[in-house]
Amino acid sequence: MITIALSKGRIFEETLPLLAAAGITPLEDPESSRKLILPTNRDDVRLIIVRASDVPTYVQNGAADIGVAGKDVLNEHGGMGLYQPLDLNIARCRMMVAVRNDFDYESAVKQGARLRVATKYVTAARDHFASKGVHIDLIKLYGSMELAPLVGLSDVIVDLVSSGGTLRANDLKAVEHISDVSSRLVVNQAALKLKRAAIGPVLEAISQAIVQ
Repeated sequence: MITIALSKGRIFEETLPLLAAAGITPLEDPESSRKLILPTNRDDVRLIIVRASDVPTYVQNGAADIGVAGKDVLNEHGGMGLYQPLDLNIARCRMMVAVRNDFDYESAVKQGARLRVATKYVTAARDHFASKGVHIDLIKLYGSMELAPLVGLSDVIVDLVSSGGTLRANDLKAVEHISDVSSRLVVNQAALKLKRAAIGPVLEAISQAIVQ
């Protein structure tokens, strides 16, 4: 049995064509089903639905053989014990620094101000500002990042940006690009050895189906 860990939403939808290329089709839609373990058209393959941030943990610990996780999630997790053979080029977005429209970010940085940074990507934020020599106080949040600078909780936020519509709607602007983010295929290293005959063809089919 091959177990594949996926999260609901954009990653799930954009992974479906890649799974189809490997001959794998889920028999239920996670958006309408309450099940957390979904059968597929193959008796030897099942999908488990987990939070995006939990995918690396399930794969690392062998509860799933394969998973799909964003580069942002993998950076925060550390990627220990995971084989990351493929960048799937899906769920693409950018990790950005954003501020209120009336906040002069450049001046604050030049003057050596200590910035309050709200984010759930603490590793990415810490590394980025350390590379710039900027001192920060990190405030970890799990949602509604855009609210933090609006109510004075933080000076800036570090978050994923796709179209930028949410920033504009909340009178925020992106001021610095940290990194491009896309989703990666991750594989449990032990499973790759023990189940190579089953997993190998799946990896090869997905690799051939990736749109560059």
